[in-house]
Amino acid sequence: MDDRFNTIAGWTLFAGIVGLGLSIVSAKYFHADKPERPETMGYAIAGVAAEGAGAKEVPIETLLAKADVAKGQAVFAKCTSCHTINAGGANGIGPNLHGVVGEAIGQGVAGFAFSDALKSKGGNWDFAKLNEWLTSPKAFAPGTKMTFAGLSKPEDRANVIAYLNSQGSNLPLPTAPAAGSAPADGKATGAPADAANRAAASETPGH
Repeated sequence: MDDRFNTIAGWTLFAGIVGLGLSIVSAKYFHADKPERPETMGYAIAGVAAEGAGAKEVPIETLLAKADVAKGQAVFAKCTSCHTINAGGANGIGPNLHGVVGEAIGQGVAGFAFSDALKSKGGNWDFAKLNEWLTSPKAFAPGTKMTFAGLSKPEDRANVIAYLNSQGSNLPLPTAPAAGSAPADGKATGAPADAANRAAASETPGH
């Protein structure tokens, strides 16, 4: 009885070993001459840049040249909970923005308290600075009381700036830079050097 049991166990073990061996051999056979799967799929094509690589934002001057005032007014609608823009309009949570383009930054009329963050910026609200502000108020003036996160789309910013300019400022739009050239840093054609010559009732954006 023991001999018969040992014989069966032996053949069972042998069959298992043979089966394992055949499995290994077949796997090697069917995998032969087949390339390994790369860790990173795809390959680079000569002359084609990787997605997002080297991408540059279109200068605000170029976008302003084709900005749509009506679209800017539509985007500005989200600002009306804090700002008015009509001539002589009252301050709200934020200052009245009539005639804001070209005004001194953080130098509004009596009755509105601008944050020290804006007061310390200096300069005027030219087209370039307005673009920076609308991109991210907190990045432009860390410590500002302005809670608006900003406009991520450059076209939206250009349209809003064009609309703001049409409301009491009407400054000449800056010249779009030639292809391949960069605009002057932080400067825009048509921005006045002396904000004191502007109407006394005009104020600046933000808090």
